Amino acid sequence: MVRVRLRTKLLLSLILTSTALIFSSLFIVQHQLRERAREEIFESLRNSVVTFQSFQRARQNTLARSAALLANLPSLKALMTTEHEATIQDASADFWRLAGSDLFVLADRTGKIVALETAAGGFDRQAAQASLTRVFERHANRDWWFGEGHLYEVYLQPIYFGAPSEDVPLGVVAVGYEINDQVANEVRRVASSQVGFLYGNEIVVSTLTPEQQAELAGQIGRLSPLSPLGAHDLQLSDERYLGSAVDLPPTSDPSVQLTVLKSYDQATAFLESLNRLLLVVGLAAVLAGTALVFLISHTFTRPLANLVSGVRALEKGDFMFPLDARTHDEIGELTTAFDKMRRSLEKSQRDLLHADRLATIGRMASSISHDLRHPLTAILAYAEFLAEDSTGDQQRKELYDEIRLSVTQMTDLISSLLEFSRAQEVLKLAYGNIREPVEHAIRTVQARPEFRGIAITLSQPDVIEGWFDRKRLERAFHNLLLNACEAVPANSGKIQVSTCRLVDSVEIRIADNGPGIPEAIRDSLFQPFVSYGKENGTGLGLAVAHKIVQDHGGEIRVDSPAECGAVFNLRIPLTPPSGVQNTS
Repeated sequence: MVRVRLRTKLLLSLILTSTALIFSSLFIVQHQLRERAREEIFESLRNSVVTFQSFQRARQNTLARSAALLANLPSLKALMTTEHEATIQDASADFWRLAGSDLFVLADRTGKIVALETAAGGFDRQAAQASLTRVFERHANRDWWFGEGHLYEVYLQPIYFGAPSEDVPLGVVAVGYEINDQVANEVRRVASSQVGFLYGNEIVVSTLTPEQQAELAGQIGRLSPLSPLGAHDLQLSDERYLGSAVDLPPTSDPSVQLTVLKSYDQATAFLESLNRLLLVVGLAAVLAGTALVFLISHTFTRPLANLVSGVRALEKGDFMFPLDARTHDEIGELTTAFDKMRRSLEKSQRDLLHADRLATIGRMASSISHDLRHPLTAILAYAEFLAEDSTGDQQRKELYDEIRLSVTQMTDLISSLLEFSRAQEVLKLAYGNIREPVEHAIRTVQARPEFRGIAITLSQPDVIEGWFDRKRLERAFHNLLLNACEAVPANSGKIQVSTCRLVDSVEIRIADNGPGIPEAIRDSLFQPFVSYGKENGTGLGLAVAHKIVQDHGGEIRVDSPAECGAVFNLRIPLTPPSGVQNTS
């Protein structure tokens, strides 16, 4: 499981929080700017339409005045009284030049066109006659005329013989301006937008490219009359537009619409550079915030990290790890309290060690004094018997043997104490067969009179040779065998010793049929001065054996089978332990 430190958690949480807040703010600002740009584009569309409507009204007034002036010219009235179509057509060119319009039409009193003049051509008399008839049917004085791809805004004025009040009509004069590329470009410059004029669903003229105009023809239905919500997004080629349409007076069927398109991409081009600037500012803010957060988190968590290091050092037993409690906040108070607790623990540990040493010395002194007092008492008593003159030679010999046995017991006790205090470097390794120290230890134990009724067997199928300190290893085996002999019954005791070669070590197994290891001493069996159920036990035999095996780089363990008895398993390496010199 990955461990994440508190400073890392604090740093990551603050970085994520600041990053989320910064980029959320940037997103909101960007959204607001786009909405504001959209509103400004829409307002620009409205202004463009208003500008064109003012321009259109001025043209309509000009047309109305021009038509009224022409209708009142005596020369035109005289021409119309001839009722001769060819004459009227020939003379109409002079009046057309006088009107200065793109379309000039004269019709007689029956509504038949007798003269037609156009600047661009293409608009024939048949289309003009149909348009004029439609105007008469609607009783209107102005209309939109369309034919052969040409769109005209036309104003009509009756021609009367005499005063208009006398109501003697001679015909009708019609003048009009064409909605062409020149008009569209003028509107585009004034409105700073792309424009298009539609007659019904047909685009008459526009300032768009041919490709964009073709795409616009397929999206005309999406455009609605200009209103607060009347602007729509259009994708023309690779450019986005915000567009709307407005119906142009006079109303007709089909209607004439002005389509105004404002490039959304051009209007929001500054947002791209602004986005880059905001992104750079955001990243700089995140980096600066990260550095600031790191400094803050380092300031806050450094005392905690130092305190954690102190706790880990205390866990390893280091009471001298330096603790820095410079701050006076909660962390400083916690560090001071921990340092006081650490000093208190150190004092308690010293007191416990001192008490334990005193207790150990006391137990050792008590055990040694008890173990030495018994043979010393025997030696004193036997020496007094030897001092008497009445003691015979045979009795003196027996007393001498008893004194020697007591001295041997004292020597064994002192040797055990010395053995337990020795370090590993006193090993004197020699290459030999493991069977030799085992057999010698068995013979030594069997030589004691009290153990002659105990059966001790040795099983070693193969020759096992290695590097050992024979004398010390023999002492370890002697102590284990002596412990087993003292545990088994005197007349029916059985001890089985077996050796087995492993890959790079030898395993010695010593099993007996005694009562087993008591539960009370099982966990402290190999500690010094631990003895159970023995009158003269010193508690050093197993401790010395354990130390000798460990000095050889081996291990010893004890098992207590469920049926009965105890089993000691020793595993000793066949090669010398590291750091120990061979002596042969």
